[in-house]
Amino acid sequence: MGILSAIAASLCCITPLLAILAGSSGLASSFSWMEPLRPYLIGFTVLVIGFAWYQKLKPQATEDEEADCNCEEDTRTSFLQTKTFLGLVTIFAGLMLAFPYYSKAFYPQSPQSTTINFQENATQILVLNIQGMTCTGCEAHIEHAANEVQGIQKAKASYVKGIAEIEFDPTQTAPEKIIEAVKTTGYEITDSDISYIDNK
Repeated sequence: MGILSAIAASLCCITPLLAILAGSSGLASSFSWMEPLRPYLIGFTVLVIGFAWYQKLKPQATEDEEADCNCEEDTRTSFLQTKTFLGLVTIFAGLMLAFPYYSKAFYPQSPQSTTINFQENATQILVLNIQGMTCTGCEAHIEHAANEVQGIQKAKASYVKGIAEIEFDPTQTAPEKIIEAVKTTGYEITDSDISYIDNK
């Protein structure tokens, strides 16, 4: 039960990575509705695993109490009832709960454009307002999608601000192509704005 709630707590952050690996990035925002439930799922996970450890570590009945019981017990314990298994479950649950904080490490690095046009006002910045980002995994997903477009020099998304800032060379790509690439992630773009960097 603890493992399931730990996975559910991180599902909104795991889904974008799985979507990229599966080649269907549009599914990425499908579980963003679970983000408000994350604190409750984390709390439930901690309670379930804490109770399991309490049950495993609480003092066992003494020999006198067992003699009064007159019951025969099977002394063999299955692996699923050992402290080792519970320890593995605890580690796995911890890794799942912490996934949003290290998820960027799993995204493939996209080669950024190395051709830079140094004409006046050659570099432009496209700022997108994006709904549905809930963690650093969402940021990495949007940055990855933007970096797949030819002419991108830098892409930085922020789920806290709900924006993505993408520097690009307008001689190599158009804002519409970048917007289309970001839309494939499944997140909703509510507004966009373009500014210029003076390269004099």
